[in-house]
Amino acid sequence: MKASIIPVTAFGQNCSVFWDDGSRQATVIDPGGDVDAILAMLQRENLTVAEIVLTHGHIDHAGGAAELKERAGGVPIIGPHEADRILLDHLAEQGRAYGLEGARNVTPDRWLNEGDEVTIAGETFAVLHCPGHSPGSVVFFSSALRFAVVGDVLFQGSIGRTDFPYGDHDGLIEAITTKLLPLGDDVRFICGHGAGSDFGTERRTNPFLRG
Repeated sequence: MKASIIPVTAFGQNCSVFWDDGSRQATVIDPGGDVDAILAMLQRENLTVAEIVLTHGHIDHAGGAAELKERAGGVPIIGPHEADRILLDHLAEQGRAYGLEGARNVTPDRWLNEGDEVTIAGETFAVLHCPGHSPGSVVFFSSALRFAVVGDVLFQGSIGRTDFPYGDHDGLIEAITTKLLPLGDDVRFICGHGAGSDFGTERRTNPFLRG
């Protein structure tokens, strides 16, 4: 499996593309906008989109999903948890509020729940429902790869903001400490903004998690 990160929108959100080097089938995670740039990267690598996966429903993560689905031939949109429906139903409104053109409301083809599995570029990832940053945030974890895609749940040295509508600081800390950190210090992750890290480093040094 190979991966590339495409920064999208004025928020510098990490749209992640994972693909199988043999089949050239790709999974696009969190296409928040700048769909032309995402499609250009796919064309350069000779990749075909197999599915679009969303970690949560905020504009910078999901605002371009409907357009990408349409331009990629109607591929399925998978996730997040249905608790984020209220966000996905108002993406166009969010886009106008933040000056992000082209955002469309979107309804996933499949909602995700705790314990589900998704296939990302041919690899199986477990679904963990980790509310707090948003009610329906989900994390994808591969035990075989010791790797996770965490969206805006956890960052290098920080955690997702909870001062947005529907945020829950205590719930977010609980999700991180009871669902993510127990997976193991060696688990590496890609997050929604900035550089990734590993759970061990964050457990030891992240000021929101220490103590």
